[in-house]
Amino acid sequence: MNAPNRELREVIREEPIMRARILELLESEPRTVPEIAAAMDCPTHEVLYWIMGMRRYGRVREVKGVTDEGYFRYEPIEKDRS
Repeated sequence: MNAPNRELREVIREEPIMRARILELLESEPRTVPEIAAAMDCPTHEVLYWIMGMRRYGRVREVKGVTDEGYFRYEPIEKDRS
C-alpha cells in the first residue's frame, strides 16, 4: 500500500469503478476505511475519498459508534429499486 501519490482528479475519477468493489466488500459486514483499503490493496487515503463520495450520495452510511482505534464502520444503504 505504499503506492506513489496520484493526482486527486485521477483518484476521484475512479470512484464509479471502485464503488462496486467496495459495496461487494460491505455486503458481508460493515468495515472501516483501513479494512476496506487492506482488502482492496489500495492506499487508505484513496479509499477515504471513495467512501466519502459514496456517503455524500447516499450509497453508504456509518454504523453507530467507533472502533477501539477510532474509526467508523460503513455499511451499504439499500436503495428502493422500483
